[in-house]
Amino acid sequence: MPLPTSQFLDVPGARLYYEVQGAGPPILLVGHPMGSSGFALLAPRLTEGFTVVTFDPRGFDRSTIDDPDQDAEPDLLADDARDLLEAIGRGPAHVFGSSGGAVTGLALVAKYPDHVATLVAHEPPVALLLPEAEEARVGIHEIYDAFRDSGSSAAWQRFAAFTGMSMGSQGDDPDPQPPSPEAVAASERFFRHGFLPIALYQPDLAALQASSARVIVAGGITSKGQFAHRTAAALAERLGNPLVEFPGGHVGFVTDPDEFAAILRRVLA
Repeated sequence: MPLPTSQFLDVPGARLYYEVQGAGPPILLVGHPMGSSGFALLAPRLTEGFTVVTFDPRGFDRSTIDDPDQDAEPDLLADDARDLLEAIGRGPAHVFGSSGGAVTGLALVAKYPDHVATLVAHEPPVALLLPEAEEARVGIHEIYDAFRDSGSSAAWQRFAAFTGMSMGSQGDDPDPQPPSPEAVAASERFFRHGFLPIALYQPDLAALQASSARVIVAGGITSKGQFAHRTAAALAERLGNPLVEFPGGHVGFVTDPDEFAAILRRVLA
């Protein structure tokens, strides 16, 4: 299988690293803070029939940012996705966004609906759509306060307790390896500049419903009851659409890539 081509795109205030592979109509895979590497198992399974584009969000991995104090506002991230789609060309694209990347996708459709044919928003953490929105707001600020007061390790612990998601198996490892300097820097940037703008993003429901783009909201089969699954269900209900079930949990495209790709192809057909 041919390796993806790696390129850079200069956008206002940043330089985006992106990869392109496959042939066919374009599909953009979006994460946040996760970049291209997080889709390493899913992307090759879509190259037969799609031109698959992945990228690192501004300020993460190989994408640079001019102002390190700039917040990752979803509308700004949507501008980056728009610029990337325009650089690739070939008309409206399919977009698959997961977690914070799904929030980017929602902002992209609201701002630039003509650029998107279909958005699959997989477990967007849109806390303020929950029935217990104020309770969720408080919990999210407590995670941020844990980061501010005690650092990213404490924030991840509170994040795991709040969301119900496992942060890996290091707690069961008698000799866990310390995170790399790159992972520490990414965690600090995420909590300092990305967590609040993304988790407290208010989707423009009217714009999403009026858009010519098809918006599909998805949740993992094994993540039912977790925070991001509940927010996805709340969004689907507000849009009047069914919640589409995908294999696995919040990162089902990593744990169950074959089944995940098959379902994604089916919903895009």
